[in-house]
Amino acid sequence: VQLVESGGGLVQAGGSLRLSCAASGRTFKINTMGWFRQAPGKERAIVAAINWSGATTYYADSVKGRFTISRDNAKNTVYLQMNSLKPEDTAVYYCAVDQTPFRLTARLSEYDYWGQGTQVTVSS
Repeated sequence: VQLVESGGGLVQAGGSLRLSCAASGRTFKINTMGWFRQAPGKERAIVAAINWSGATTYYADSVKGRFTISRDNAKNTVYLQMNSLKPEDTAVYYCAVDQTPFRLTARLSEYDYWGQGTQVTVSS
């Protein structure tokens, strides 16, 4: 199983980025997929998660109204649209998959597969 993130980069405050995470090795059509982030000196934390069908989502309070998570099961891919970016959004962003089917979880410990991360830097 491999998760490959893309779309990170440097952006000015107020700008937008779209992250993608493509999974290979098996299908995750019935699994929750999530995005986490880790800033220097801080613990990795949930950003957003989406259930297997895309009907249910979870967002951290800090990104509600600015970020949107979505998925394309035909492509085995999850996306994170990030708008109105702030310097405090600067972090390495990771996608992850919970191998337990059908549940939606925001707990880092319940995610089993992880990507290598992509850097997002927001300048002020």
